[in-house]
Amino acid sequence: MAYPFSDFKYSDGLTVVGISFCTAIVCEAISWVLIYRTNSYKNLRSSIDKASKKLETMKTDSNKINIKKSKTKKIDRVETSLKESSRDLSLFKFKSGGVVAMVLFVVFGLLNSLFEGKVVAKLPFKPFGLIMKMSHRGLQGNDPTDCSMAFLYFLCSISIRTNLQKFLGFAPPRGASAGLFPMPDPKTS
Repeated sequence: MAYPFSDFKYSDGLTVVGISFCTAIVCEAISWVLIYRTNSYKNLRSSIDKASKKLETMKTDSNKINIKKSKTKKIDRVETSLKESSRDLSLFKFKSGGVVAMVLFVVFGLLNSLFEGKVVAKLPFKPFGLIMKMSHRGLQGNDPTDCSMAFLYFLCSISIRTNLQKFLGFAPPRGASAGLFPMPDPKTS
């Protein structure tokens, strides 16, 4: 299959990066339709923002003044509320995760069939062990600086989608970093 820039030295790598960028846009559009534009998402996000700001001010105030038992109970209640809201937000986002995963699998399969056994980029370093196995997956030859489509697509997908979410304002709120499986609270154990 001939591409418009197929004689260009970096055409395969740029094609993978471009497709990864377009896939990230499609995935964020799907997420916007299923999640970000709904009122329940907006309510959860605002409650997380309010709770994290309240918790931050309570903790800075408690550092200045002697901590009373009632103050620590209030802080614990706000922390619990924040954890519950973060969990609810993660479950709410989980819905679109299946659709986005399907899109990513289809695109990965398409790219895999187009660039099977083809070197799409050269790494500027010699990767070690596990990274080399990932970057050289499906390639013939012994040059450790050869990069397969799977590795380049993986790196691009992670970096482009994360930065696109930040740019569009869809990044998770500050206090919502716990996800579905938060770290255990040291106070309770």
